[in-house]
Amino acid sequence: MGQIIDGKMISKSVKDKVREQTEKLKEQGIVPGLAVIIVGENPASQIYVRNKQLACEEVGFESYKYALPESTTQAKLLELIKKLNADERVNGILCQLPLPEHIDESTVINNISPKKDVDAFHPVNVGKIMIGDYSFLPCTPAGVMELIASTGTEISGKECVVVGRSNIVGKPMAMLLLHKSGTVTVCHSKTVDLKAQCKRADILVAAVGVKKLIKGDMVKQGAVLIDVGMNRDENGKLCGDIDFESCKDKASYITPVPGGVGPMTIAMLMKNTLTAAIEQNKEKLNVNNL
Repeated sequence: MGQIIDGKMISKSVKDKVREQTEKLKEQGIVPGLAVIIVGENPASQIYVRNKQLACEEVGFESYKYALPESTTQAKLLELIKKLNADERVNGILCQLPLPEHIDESTVINNISPKKDVDAFHPVNVGKIMIGDYSFLPCTPAGVMELIASTGTEISGKECVVVGRSNIVGKPMAMLLLHKSGTVTVCHSKTVDLKAQCKRADILVAAVGVKKLIKGDMVKQGAVLIDVGMNRDENGKLCGDIDFESCKDKASYITPVPGGVGPMTIAMLMKNTLTAAIEQNKEKLNVNNL
């Protein structure tokens, strides 16, 4: 059986380092602050927001929650974002997606200051990721890179296959693997012969949101398998895009669902917020003491 990549343990390590650096920032009078905006009563979003608040407490950040009713207008939301952009206590701004249908997500993302865009969704930050000159990385792809690094796997020269082309995971994931000199293939719903593409992969990242799409006969012996999916199976149990049972014996390393990529996403959000706090206060800070 392949070795399980323990996302909970690795995320704790990331958060421990963030907490240590936060203590050093506090000694210089800087307390990192993360503002999280949630519009409406989406139960899954409420859980995510709560988990982010708990993570802020864990690493020593200030957490600012703005829970707005479903009926909130786009203008009111943009007004709040403008206020938070100008608030020096707030280093990172996160607007929980999805938003109600009457609010345009792109407009909201574009109005968050790139310096406070700790999700790295703003076009300025997306462009920086493209050229490899970035401050922030999207939290899930950044977490995946940490998980791969934890295995000791060298990405350079490896066949890397990303299944999924979303702006949040698939596309930036491909760019990060490319920056590490992987040979990257991006697969999607129009890909011809997905099985053949996946079977070439030394590193396979599944991020398409289809339960147990990747079966054991689709993966190469010894591949590193990273499962970003979060689905429910026929019994209502959490499962990923990779069929864990049929793939685990062929993989050299494999992430579980839950307990793999999920914990890393919030850990990397904390890391991004810390980076934002340092960059926004660098004129005041003695960086040698961080």
